[in-house]
Amino acid sequence: MTATLETPTTTPVAAGTTPAPVVRRRRGRRAVNLVLPVAVFAALLGVWYAITYLVLDPGRRFLMPAPHTLVTDALLDPTITDKVWPALGRSIVVTFTGLAIAIVIGMLWAIAMSQSKAVESSLYPYAVALQCIPILALVPLIGFWFGFGFPSRVIVCVMIALFPIVSNTLFGIQSVDRGHHELFTLHKAGRTTRLLKLQLPAALPAIFAGFRISAGLSVVGAIVGDLFFKQGEPGLGILLSNFSSRLQGAPLFFTIVVTAALGFAVFFLFGWLSKLVVGSWYDQSRDR
Repeated sequence: MTATLETPTTTPVAAGTTPAPVVRRRRGRRAVNLVLPVAVFAALLGVWYAITYLVLDPGRRFLMPAPHTLVTDALLDPTITDKVWPALGRSIVVTFTGLAIAIVIGMLWAIAMSQSKAVESSLYPYAVALQCIPILALVPLIGFWFGFGFPSRVIVCVMIALFPIVSNTLFGIQSVDRGHHELFTLHKAGRTTRLLKLQLPAALPAIFAGFRISAGLSVVGAIVGDLFFKQGEPGLGILLSNFSSRLQGAPLFFTIVVTAALGFAVFFLFGWLSKLVVGSWYDQSRDR
């Protein structure tokens, strides 16, 4: 008596269609990517409520008001929003002005250093020094030199946002594959052609990574400059100072949330621009 072996049957998959297990795995990953951020956000809200109602005494809850009071006592209060929304617009102007100037200066600085080792050894230490010097120590001097208005706010924003653009752009330009350089040398390409057609396009992923970092830092620069240069129309930094000095908990936290939202928006804007420019050809899996 001989045993017969039965071979497992497989369901044929039509050409151009994705197998069902792969579809289920993708759906599972999408569900996790959607549910996990919501769960973390809900947990943070729970911790916030716990600190407000379980840790703080009723007389001290103005130090950390409950999340719903940010809506009832700030977002729905015209006397608060009439101050916050115009201040937000002014901070946005400072943020993007400083970021644009930082992008121009940072890229020119990095390109100059990439073309000569002597220039790099001469200029790069100053970029590092700019990053290491406490900006709060320079803010009073900037106010004395340039006044306490819009130009000083922009200068602080540029100083804070400059270094990531310089370092990432220089890193990207210097990381071009040697074989590509040899190919351009074989075709007797000049320095300008090599820079415009090889080095800068290949450096775009690193350049946009620097833009994303500096985008968030530019918001910090706008707020820091606003906190110290209090002349002129107020931005978000001045409102933070005013609400803090008056112990207005809900408006203070609402302004903090608006500031954080501005940082997120600018950061994700440059993330979207990065995908738009380099996402169609750059494979991040190569770097993993």
